[in-house]
Amino acid sequence: MALPTGPASSWFQGTDFPSRLFETGRNDYELYEADDEFVLSVEMPGFDSEEMTVSWDEGVLNIAAEHEDEKRGQRKTYHRRFRFPKNVDDDEITAQYNNGILEVRLPVMTGGTTRGTEIEIQS
Repeated sequence: MALPTGPASSWFQGTDFPSRLFETGRNDYELYEADDEFVLSVEMPGFDSEEMTVSWDEGVLNIAAEHEDEKRGQRKTYHRRFRFPKNVDDDEITAQYNNGILEVRLPVMTGGTTRGTEIEIQS
């Protein structure tokens, strides 16, 4: 019997084995830009707003949370970083938590794109 050479999700096609165990990405957030602001929605069920920290540092949004369930002896943590390509108005960033969804709004500064250099692609 030969070893599988395809992606993990195809190894178990036709079986009852859940291929989701082999997925590497997390789809717990949605990010889009509309009306001169970024809107980030993050699914964070099981946390209270007091257990969360949202911070902004030079183009990076950091979201962290920790929940301790003493009755069950369990600890739940969350940590994600999001880097943004445009200058954000630091003083106008807002965050709201409702029904397990954290929504962060990051207004883009007028004319505020980060500077960079175009890199030539060689062939």
